[in-house]
Amino acid sequence: MERDAQFIGQSGAFLDAVERASRAAPMRRPVLVIGERGTGKELIAERLHRLSTRWDEPLVTLNCAALPETLIEAELFGHEAGSFTGATRTRVGRFEEAHKGTLFLDELGTLSMGAQERLLRAVEYGEVTRIGASKPIRVDVRIVAATNENLPAKAARGEFRADLLDRLSFEVITLPPLRVREGDIAVLADYFGRRMGAELGWESWPGFADHVAEQLEQHPWPGNVRELRNAVERAVYRWDDPATPIGHIQFDPFESPWMPEAGGVFPRHSNSEPAAPAAPAAREFDSVADLRAAVDAHERAIVEHALGRHRWNQRQTAKALGLSYDQLRHCIKKHGLTDEA
Repeated sequence: MERDAQFIGQSGAFLDAVERASRAAPMRRPVLVIGERGTGKELIAERLHRLSTRWDEPLVTLNCAALPETLIEAELFGHEAGSFTGATRTRVGRFEEAHKGTLFLDELGTLSMGAQERLLRAVEYGEVTRIGASKPIRVDVRIVAATNENLPAKAARGEFRADLLDRLSFEVITLPPLRVREGDIAVLADYFGRRMGAELGWESWPGFADHVAEQLEQHPWPGNVRELRNAVERAVYRWDDPATPIGHIQFDPFESPWMPEAGGVFPRHSNSEPAAPAAPAAREFDSVADLRAAVDAHERAIVEHALGRHRWNQRQTAKALGLSYDQLRHCIKKHGLTDEA
């Protein structure tokens, strides 16, 4: 877990989830945290532990998806020496390590049915049995589990034990994705940008240019806060002039005209003619009421983005857009663009 990470946000949906975690923290019951990747499930788990009466006891984490099915039970419950090939010495499991503390099971939905059955017994009776042992061991563990899957749907399909789900869902905290957290994108971007600027030794924080701020708000953020942090920090460290607002941001770090296609085959582009852009989806045309204004707005957005990407080097921008230098200068004047803007 990232110990220096903080809860940052002001949207009602986000604050409601944090408040629910705070209310559930003192309870001894299991809590299930659900959310898309990058929404902060680990932070909620840590909050549940730190605000509980177990705050000074161990917080033990196990990513259930990071281990093969053959090892997950040994990690959870431990094993005795000689219980299987390679088990040269006795090893305690995560349950025993977390005794009197909290066990955080990330990616719970990936557990095998066999591991789920043994986990059910541990939750129900507070006992675990090491692999190869004959006597159970009493443990006092508060379980917090997280997943980005729809566990009730998996249980209905027989892919997850319904009785285990019942025991783990005393409280369910569902984290909102970033795209619905109204007002939080700008706050988070400013925080991550300032932090990266300080790391680079910038004396002041210039902020983001208006078109970049708009791009941040319009991006769907499938990777949520984790993706936002990476995109902002990448944009800041690539920006060469800390005295001017950040004028370009790249959401996909793999975006490149030389990106190999599937199978390792590189795309073949002509040196003289740029690749034709993909046509917009037909539904985007439904809202167009003024063709000339729509074309002008689209042209301005393309030119503004290209200028930011090339640090306002107009000759490089003109070359990238397939324009002459004079044609680009005409577009800049036509749309009233300046490097200050």
